[in-house]
Amino acid sequence: MPIPIREDIVYIILNKINDSGQGMHEVKFEESDFFPGVQITRAELLGHLDYLNQMQYIKAEFSGNAYANQEDVPSVVDSKEVDFRVANTFGAEDGPLPHLITFESAELTDKGKRMLQKMKENPPKSLKEGVSVPIATKDMPFLEKVMIKGGLEDIFDTRDVVEVVYRVMRDLMPTDAIERVESELHEEALPTEDKALQMEIADLWKDTNPIVGFLSRVRPPFKKHGGPGLFNIDDDRFLFRVKNESPMAATGYDIDREQVVSAVFSATKDELSEERIKEIAEYLPGKVRQLWEEA
Repeated sequence: MPIPIREDIVYIILNKINDSGQGMHEVKFEESDFFPGVQITRAELLGHLDYLNQMQYIKAEFSGNAYANQEDVPSVVDSKEVDFRVANTFGAEDGPLPHLITFESAELTDKGKRMLQKMKENPPKSLKEGVSVPIATKDMPFLEKVMIKGGLEDIFDTRDVVEVVYRVMRDLMPTDAIERVESELHEEALPTEDKALQMEIADLWKDTNPIVGFLSRVRPPFKKHGGPGLFNIDDDRFLFRVKNESPMAATGYDIDREQVVSAVFSATKDELSEERIKEIAEYLPGKVRQLWEEA
């Protein structure tokens, strides 16, 4: 089962790798690296390291099952490439953080350095306040969830991508369904003093461009299949529009379309009733519907 990505753990890992040396260097994770109240299991730490490596925030050569149990630890990494040692003083297969986790060489990528800088400017709230239970992504502010799960670097880019995904979704839905979804999204998108980000999730769903939002409500829904015609949206066109209608496309910034769409879907489903989740699924084309159901 996938491990929820926690903002506090992401921050601690990036900061630890950054502070422990430059270039490819040995990194040791110990219990003392984690703030009081930040609870983490070995499987969670391995999962976060694997995620940050796959998303190219850090450079480290992982292979195998990052969510392994104690018996599987040797298969988590390629021993020829990374020296990975685990000493579990608690003895449980998936208990609290092991006494020591070491991998021989790792470094932050440029993408990771930018993410760390943004997180230092606005540290995770759980690190400021202290927590006694894990803070999973479902408890993060909406836009932060999408940014981390989508592998994005900037909260404004995240807002823009969410709006484009919502725009394509609305194009497949009738007006009454659009309004039912909107009625369940009256939550703050991000706690912030920046006026450009002070909005509800419903504002993103409706579209901050009033003309585009209006058109979504007055024209008939597009058909969820391929073939010629402007009013057909199959899987390829859905994902094509997400990538090419995002403002980042003009800068040449490349995004993983499926990862970003899944991130938006996951964060949105956290806000919706089961009835709305099932209703939306009915309007989505095959592969996109699968991303929705799996998010």
